[in-house]
Amino acid sequence: MTWREGTVVEPGRSWHGAAEWWVDCDGERMRALAYPDLVGNIAVGERVLLSSTAVDRGLGTGGYLFVVAPLDRLPPPRTGPGHMVKARYTPQQTMVLGVDEQESPHHHTLCDAQSVEGMPCVVADLHSALPAIVAAARHRSPELTIAYIHTDTAALPLAFSRTAASLVDRGHIETITAGQSFGGKYEAVNVHTALLTAKHVVGADLAIIVQGPGNIGTGTPWGFSGTAVGEAINAINALDGTAIATLRVSGADARPRHRGISHHSLTAYTKVALTPALVPTTREAIDDETRASIEESYPLLEATGRLTLTEVTGIRKALEQSPVLLRTMGRGRDEDYASFAFAGAGGVLAADIVLAKKNSNTE
Repeated sequence: MTWREGTVVEPGRSWHGAAEWWVDCDGERMRALAYPDLVGNIAVGERVLLSSTAVDRGLGTGGYLFVVAPLDRLPPPRTGPGHMVKARYTPQQTMVLGVDEQESPHHHTLCDAQSVEGMPCVVADLHSALPAIVAAARHRSPELTIAYIHTDTAALPLAFSRTAASLVDRGHIETITAGQSFGGKYEAVNVHTALLTAKHVVGADLAIIVQGPGNIGTGTPWGFSGTAVGEAINAINALDGTAIATLRVSGADARPRHRGISHHSLTAYTKVALTPALVPTTREAIDDETRASIEESYPLLEATGRLTLTEVTGIRKALEQSPVLLRTMGRGRDEDYASFAFAGAGGVLAADIVLAKKNSNTE
């Protein structure tokens, strides 16, 4: 761990649960991010203790230092109901009201909940898939209620995601933070209770399960946080959901292991997921070279006997109208269209399942 002291000199942007500040660190002007729920409100002129580990190592934190605490005063105590501790046994552990704990008004609902009753649940590896899934689903059916389940394999604070904050501001998603992650409208113990919350508390038509920004990968066959999508598939099926496994694909990634279908998706869906899933695919507007590199891995998916490849269309216009900027690993929609198209395919497929079910119930 590395630390710095700094003086707050100017506010930057703010969004749900996060405040950006410019700080002076030994004459160097740098960006710092504060979570007011953890450290209180910061003011210009204050001295602050900063965690600089990620910046010093050149990791992908968006170039942020993180405010640990004001140096000359204690943050005000947080009070309120709940006794669920998240980011447990770290210096900045936080206590929240769990949606399923005894003090919650939803406790009795979740005591009885055992199934999500076929609700389509879309899983994706990268956080950058979230806006594409949401845009495609809502383009298909604008009235959908969508629950976003933020898992704990990357950024623990939901507030770190400006994407999620923007989607919340537009009324496009309801947020649930599962496991050690925190800051959602609803706080859940794990992915299972998060799914049950999506169905029985939020009343969602569909759920999206994605880790936050900052996924980890080591270039080894098993050393990446995306294995969690396979575990999510198993949780969805345990609760009688309809699992939709989006593929992480790329036609532009410089790393061979992520070109075509990423080895992350192949490992998670063929080796970690032990239960069925629909796998949305698309040929729409995908260039021939990228499409060929993707399709050459389809036999590996089909050989499991559990994964059903499902062709989807009607994605491109939805992505063009996304209210949130689409970017993945520094690349925009036009630079790596396939990555967003295959994510968006999950949103279209989920919306079509919802619409088909509603139509069958009215006939």
